[in-house]
Amino acid sequence: MTTLDSLEKVFETDLRDVYDAEKRLTKALPKMAKAAESEELKKALKDHVTVTADQVGRIERIFQAAGLRVAGKPCAGMKGLIEEGQEAMESDGEAPFTDIALICAARRVEHYEMAAYMSLLDLAEELHGGNVVDMLRESLREEEEADQTLASIAQNLVAESRPGESDEEEDEEQEEADDEEAGEEEMEGAEEEEEAPVSSDRR
Repeated sequence: MTTLDSLEKVFETDLRDVYDAEKRLTKALPKMAKAAESEELKKALKDHVTVTADQVGRIERIFQAAGLRVAGKPCAGMKGLIEEGQEAMESDGEAPFTDIALICAARRVEHYEMAAYMSLLDLAEELHGGNVVDMLRESLREEEEADQTLASIAQNLVAESRPGESDEEEDEEQEEADDEEAGEEEMEGAEEEEEAPVSSDRR
């Protein structure tokens, strides 16, 4: 059992925890991307695999900058979140509902990571400052952006899931096209009327 007898020890323990969490995610995210039906969701998850791999390397640099040994500690929280994601992937159903369930699982992961980085930031500002703080802020920013992207995709999928939503949108688009065509015909008719007197005068 870890003995927590200083701020530095708490910082080290939490950093080791998030290091393990990010490494687990580099293996879990590709599976989630493969399970996604939405191309937009699939791309977002694939893109975050690259971001997560970069974060693993960044954490290793934080260890070094803080004078700590690079090592992970089994992250029970992330392990549980990944298991929930696995349940979503294995659930029976159809798109977009399965994709929405995937996003719910993925956003729980993002919020877990955001909380971890915010806590580390508070400790780093007290203990280290400088480059360590900058690197943690960068990772936090990336997680916030990922969460916003997932939220936006979820909103689109929820809209698609509403009965008749796509039909209504098509009807609205058709009405706009009809109105535009009618407007063009009226303008052409008006132009012809303006030209008519000129033609009669010439006769």
